[in-house]
Amino acid sequence: MARAFKRKGELFVAKLDAAERAVIAGLLDQTRALLAPAESLTDTGDPFADLVASLGPDFGSSFTGEDHEHRRADPDPERDPALDRLLPDAHRGDPAIAAEFRRLTEQDLRRRKSDNLARASAVLRAAETERVALPKPDAEALLVALTDTRLLLAERLGIQTESDVEAVEGVVARVPDHPLAYAVAVYDFLTWLQDSLAGALMGRRHFG
Repeated sequence: MARAFKRKGELFVAKLDAAERAVIAGLLDQTRALLAPAESLTDTGDPFADLVASLGPDFGSSFTGEDHEHRRADPDPERDPALDRLLPDAHRGDPAIAAEFRRLTEQDLRRRKSDNLARASAVLRAAETERVALPKPDAEALLVALTDTRLLLAERLGIQTESDVEAVEGVVARVPDHPLAYAVAVYDFLTWLQDSLAGALMGRRHFG
């Protein structure tokens, strides 16, 4: 059973078994693949990572009524909407300025996010036991990577608000074997893990 991140001396320590580490690392790799399409991962061998990769951009919207207000006013039909969550426009009020800013900065931002996701995935895969002990730089990298991965998963599930979370969880509660069930469970797990790591980095105690 997983245990939350806690600070122990100069390290940030959690308990994650091999299956949990593999699921998280697989999701980080899928997020990285979206940011770096040329390195797309078509078949990871991990059932959940492959499930998320196969979910269409609007998979969850039919359950939440999500209308993608967060997307750009000038959407590119070939662009995955999840990129608008990971790489939001800096000037939403002016599409022309936003497009120019995006042209100048997006590739560098993609590269930095991709490198960070690769680092976080490697850290998890390097763990040889359930005890995951990270120095602060690796803990911060993992926190950012978890944030980006939750944004991707939220987009796939059609989640923008707390009411969207309630709507999706309501569907799963009514139909336990619904295709969303596993994805929602992992989304909740990532939320819990991210919160515990953020709290540990900020000096908060987390019980669990």
